[in-house]
Amino acid sequence: MTKPPSRGGSGRSRTGPGGPASGRPLRARTGPRNTARDAAERAAGLAISSRASPSRASFGRDMSDAAPWERDEAPSRAPAGSPAKPKSERSKSERPRAGAAERAERPASRKPPEGRPPARPRRDERQDSEAPRSRGPAEPKAPTRRALREATAEALATGVQTLEVTPDEAGMRIDRFLSARFPQLPFTRIQSLVRKGELRVNGKRAKAADRVEPGASVRVPPLSLEARPPAPNSPRAEGDLAFLRSLILYEDQDMMVLNKPFGLAVQGGSGTTRHVDGLLEAMRDKDGQKPRLVHRLDKDTAGCLIIAKTRLAAATLAKTFRSRAARKIYWALAAGVPKVRQGRISTYLAKEEIGDADARMRVAKHGDEGASHALTYYAVVDQAGQKLAWLSLKPVTGRTHQLRAHAAHIGHPLVGDPKYFDIENWELPGGLQNRLHLLARRIVIPHPRTAKPIDVTAPLPPHMAQSWNLLGFDAARYDPIVEAPEA
Repeated sequence: MTKPPSRGGSGRSRTGPGGPASGRPLRARTGPRNTARDAAERAAGLAISSRASPSRASFGRDMSDAAPWERDEAPSRAPAGSPAKPKSERSKSERPRAGAAERAERPASRKPPEGRPPARPRRDERQDSEAPRSRGPAEPKAPTRRALREATAEALATGVQTLEVTPDEAGMRIDRFLSARFPQLPFTRIQSLVRKGELRVNGKRAKAADRVEPGASVRVPPLSLEARPPAPNSPRAEGDLAFLRSLILYEDQDMMVLNKPFGLAVQGGSGTTRHVDGLLEAMRDKDGQKPRLVHRLDKDTAGCLIIAKTRLAAATLAKTFRSRAARKIYWALAAGVPKVRQGRISTYLAKEEIGDADARMRVAKHGDEGASHALTYYAVVDQAGQKLAWLSLKPVTGRTHQLRAHAAHIGHPLVGDPKYFDIENWELPGGLQNRLHLLARRIVIPHPRTAKPIDVTAPLPPHMAQSWNLLGFDAARYDPIVEAPEA
């Protein structure tokens, strides 16, 4: 026999155990039937979603946009098998109070009483442009790096977009920030955007050396992106990976040192489709992270190139290069023999054409536009008569084309240099290849995590090894540049 519904004059259903003197048995807590919230939502014309569970529907709550665990854990207050009673057409004051079972089985959608405004369409039937309000207490899960990269790449193809800097990207240079977000965008294109003032951070024009802060908004103009890199496990990606593996001189979980061959560009540019930065796409890990460049070498310069395998290692190594804590030694073959066998070259260098990333550098004066100080130590290791000299070079600063420009400045340009070799009527000795004879021979740098020194040496590239053999140079000969100052 079904217990008759409770009656009360206060308009609120009694929940929980009865008073000590009431003698009533304990009842399941069903919650208030008419709360201030329900009244406010009905007055506003909010409809109850048909997707809400029956137990939640009795409270007038739309569970369609609640957190998944809130929907799944909604308790069922209706006894199994309880028949649902049809809704009465009588007014609220004439309708008897329903029991817990009847309220639990009541349909989710109810027709608003006469005289009330019609209910709005359900949230799932509204226009797509109207975003639903979030009622879930939990914050949305942060997007992964891969999701961010794919979303921004797709957005950029449509027009001007604004990107938000995440906490993980804090402290990155603005050009490195865009390079990480858009790996298929050439770095020279990013530099062009910065140089022309098309890139803005928080409404202000950005410089390449500016660093982004968490929450900053980066305005990016419409861009045409290159074709996506080859998918993992594709024949091309496997070939690129095998090629990179053959270049590794040193590797651990944080960094690796590659033996960059002659003629391979480090980054893409006009007409450059194959470069180290593009090949590194084949080394993306399961989280979508790609190894990062931390410094550069000229296209025709061979030798040690450091690659960071994590974002933290990249930031630490970049800071090491900026602080000049990395020790670099280069080998070169120069035309003629310097009279001073060990010396110091200190000049200011500036680009001949402002804005051209690969422009020829010229010796400038202090205060000239774009002029930066450049310091190089050199030593003559061996010589072939007065025709050729084996130079060992230690750059203290890291300016564009610094060693090539400095060698030409002292009257001994490097053999095979297409930009700075300007000796008239000079003939290349027979058997030597007309290629740039410049090698990043050795690098010593503190490890980004342990701070212990990593010392890596690169072998002579094929064309320089051939020249060394023809000239009788011994690669094991003592290098006097080791004793040169560090600053």
